[in-house]
Amino acid sequence: MKELVDQIRAQYEVFAANAEAQVEKGNKAAGTRARKAALEISKLMKDFRKASLEASK
Repeated sequence: MKELVDQIRAQYEVFAANAEAQVEKGNKAAGTRARKAALEISKLMKDFRKASLEASK
């Protein structure tokens, strides 16, 4: 589960950097990368939820 949390943290850092580049500099490619990272975060969060429920049983 720690590995999953580390993956989420890494993806969030990618998202934050690219989202900031899009907002601050108007970088359209960074927006695309931010959206891709957001989708990956969404998938990882679902996996985290499943793992967390399993761990609590």
